[in-house]
Amino acid sequence: MSAEITPRPYRQGARAQAAQRTRAALLEAADEEFYEGRWQSTSLTVLAKRAGVTKQTLLRHFGSKEELLLQALVQNAGKVLDERWSAPSGDIGGVVENLLAHYESWGERSMRMGAGQGGPRVLAEIARVARQVHYNWVEFAFAPQLKGLRGRARARRRAALIALCDVQTWWVLSHDLALPRAEVHRILVELIEGLVAEPK
Repeated sequence: MSAEITPRPYRQGARAQAAQRTRAALLEAADEEFYEGRWQSTSLTVLAKRAGVTKQTLLRHFGSKEELLLQALVQNAGKVLDERWSAPSGDIGGVVENLLAHYESWGERSMRMGAGQGGPRVLAEIARVARQVHYNWVEFAFAPQLKGLRGRARARRRAALIALCDVQTWWVLSHDLALPRAEVHRILVELIEGLVAEPK
């Protein structure tokens, strides 16, 4: 009897590992299709083929194309939060360094996310959440620079910091103007230092 029971935990463990690998492959396929700009036109069949599974397997794991994308973006969100909240609060040079490192990894993806605001519901919702995450990060990263300000003065400085640290600001400097990283860093630091040095 024991000889019949012994292999079961192994078979169950192997099955669970295989399911986890399948799930990871599908999430990676969705991630790549989205960030390569093909999400709107791609199909369940293409996604499944890219992951090396069948369409039925994809549906069994995620239920729909939209849910697959949502789970892929949520998975990335954890990495983003870890990176952004490692910024040294109050240290303007260090905060900008954190920001540039993050945008170099995720900036193009963030731009695509922003462009999705008028698209499928899941993209619009993720874009909304991403904007709120950025606002919260600004308040964390520049807490000392916002401390003591009240009312319109605080709102004005917060809004300026949000704009200066926005992914589109980075994109204009780094891509449209093709400035070197060191120059982008210097520009942002000078602008932020100038802003926080203004009378309250």
